[in-house]
Amino acid sequence: MAVTAISIDNLLPAFPAIQARFAVADPNHLQLLVYVYMIGFGVAQIVYGPVSDALGRRPVLLGGLAIYTAGSLLAMVAPSFGWLLAARIIQGIGAASGRVLSTAIVRDRFAGREMASVMSLIMMVFLIVPMIAPAIGGAMLALGSWVYVFVSMLALAGICTLWFSLRMPETLHPEYRRPLSLRATGQALMTTLRCRVAIGYATALGLLTGCIMGYVGSAQQVFDTGLYHLGSLFPLAFGVVAGAMGAATLVNARIVRKLGMRPLSHAGLAAFLCVGLAQVGLSLSYHGHPPLALFLGVLALNQFLISFAMPNFNALALEPLGAIAGTASSFLGFYTTMLGAFCGFLIGQAFDGTTLPIGIGYASLGGLALLVVAWTERGRLFRGGVSG
Repeated sequence: MAVTAISIDNLLPAFPAIQARFAVADPNHLQLLVYVYMIGFGVAQIVYGPVSDALGRRPVLLGGLAIYTAGSLLAMVAPSFGWLLAARIIQGIGAASGRVLSTAIVRDRFAGREMASVMSLIMMVFLIVPMIAPAIGGAMLALGSWVYVFVSMLALAGICTLWFSLRMPETLHPEYRRPLSLRATGQALMTTLRCRVAIGYATALGLLTGCIMGYVGSAQQVFDTGLYHLGSLFPLAFGVVAGAMGAATLVNARIVRKLGMRPLSHAGLAAFLCVGLAQVGLSLSYHGHPPLALFLGVLALNQFLISFAMPNFNALALEPLGAIAGTASSFLGFYTTMLGAFCGFLIGQAFDGTTLPIGIGYASLGGLALLVVAWTERGRLFRGGVSG
């Protein structure tokens, strides 16, 4: 998960240097470096789950890290912007193994509220990395070239490969091992599609992922080149927002066992929608350019609230599918990533030099997510249960 986070956020400070190197005319086109990565990341997930259900989690994860390494090396020698985009797709394909298999490994070993607690800790790692990733990217740029940003990605992939080679045991239960066949995969897929809880919470998770991707895709323009012109302070502003998310996931991990996944995530989502609407009002009040401290505060609050929903939605979606955890995690990961990338692309490309598109995106997607959760629970929100 840390590989995924650093692959996105580490590159943001390098956008101006990449724009100059490849003569990219429209700054909004640089956002493609985020979104094509997410396309590769999303599409590849559909493969890793069924393969890991047949071969085991460990070899498939190590294979994905090898693909990610190849993509990083190709990016370092990119002669054109198109080549760089292709390398980012390959990076995403490799990194997808971590997204699918980290979730499947957790589901192999945990269930219910304990699973949600562990998922929150994993999500915390995913969110803490963005606090330092732009600073690492800036440090790499200080060494002289945007290419060094990919060197840092390559180094992390090497560390993860070494660690998992030496330390990670196989977690797939022998009785859950499934044959690698289209029939078995199709049966698992149909089981997933027929599960109202799985599809409902995955859809809500995808919509909220769209909020995150829309913010990440336009963050460099909002904080640096297009609006607030923070320059070298951009990593600090980005880190403040990421820190709020990391703090929330830590709190969630501590209290979800007591309060339950449903009451906590539903309350977080409802509050997120309210703050999203306030975000729109704030942008309109200041004609799209609110004071930086005020904008950061509201944005950090919303990121804090979203972190009570996302890890719990992920756990709730997988909770009924333990016997097909790999395939289910694969399909749901593909679905949520692609939905999130599409929604995030719409928000990012709507950037017009103001904070209004982010506010509208948060409020709209938050409202849709709440409606989907209400459908999933047949209108019975905020209720607990034995496992949720």
